[in-house]
Amino acid sequence: QVRLIESGGGLVQAGGSLRLSCAASGRTFRHYNMGWFRQAPGKEREFVAAITWSGGSTYYADSVKGRFTISRDNAKNTVYLQMNSLKPEDTAVYYCNANLVQVPGSTTQGSGSWGQGTQVTVSS
Repeated sequence: QVRLIESGGGLVQAGGSLRLSCAASGRTFRHYNMGWFRQAPGKEREFVAAITWSGGSTYYADSVKGRFTISRDNAKNTVYLQMNSLKPEDTAVYYCNANLVQVPGSTTQGSGSWGQGTQVTVSS
């Protein structure tokens, strides 16, 4: 298991940007596919973005495509989510997910390791 700690959340106006970070413990981080999910109040947790262990492939939910960018630095054991052109509907708790076997996505929410989440609030 890998331990994950998210940071970088906060309050931002619509149209603004934030960069989330997810720091992972352990020397095996480079073997994990990584993902970001979010959960808005009263809604189910949903997939946002994912990146393969090598960083060679990335995947995005349609709702964030073109606005969010996922990246990773295996030397720093960290995965990032750059969020631009933020909208009020992006308001949610954002969670980092590490999955050794599968690439995180809408069908993998029950597996892997999870962080404690970081709150992102976008005001209109």
